[in-house]
Amino acid sequence: MKSSKSFLHRIVAGLALAAAALLSVPAQAGALTDFAENKILDAVIRAQTLGAPATWYIGLDTVACGETGSGTEVTGGSYARVAVASSLANWAGSQSAGSTAASSGTNGTTSNNGAITFPTPSAGWGTVVSMRWWDASTAGNAWICTSLGVSKTINTGDGVSFPAAALTFQVDN
Repeated sequence: MKSSKSFLHRIVAGLALAAAALLSVPAQAGALTDFAENKILDAVIRAQTLGAPATWYIGLDTVACGETGSGTEVTGGSYARVAVASSLANWAGSQSAGSTAASSGTNGTTSNNGAITFPTPSAGWGTVVSMRWWDASTAGNAWICTSLGVSKTINTGDGVSFPAAALTFQVDN
């Protein structure tokens, strides 16, 4: 009887551990892709030109993006990445929307100053789970990958917009 009780205990403990692992997966606030990390390293340590984009192109993914820049971007149904110029006017210098001062302090955080609005879908886009910041309107290199706090199914005719301060990126912390 003791061995069957011990076996059952190991199964229950294993299931509890598996459930805890699934439930405790941390939400990703934002991440530089390997491409961006290498560009920054080359610029800061090796005195190479960073080549940061003059315009960011915000794209949506139906399969989560990753540090390698992987993911599956939405296609069809009038989908297009949204262009946002790199500027103090468009990206807050701190986490407060509307800030047009350069970054200062210790939080290393920026967010969008205005709404980022995608074209109205003419067909369903599927369930969007993450977004990437690209250096081109099509193809190009993903620099930042961010999981959405909540996945969203986008249907024909839905409005797809991120209000000011909704897209926050933090370099450290």
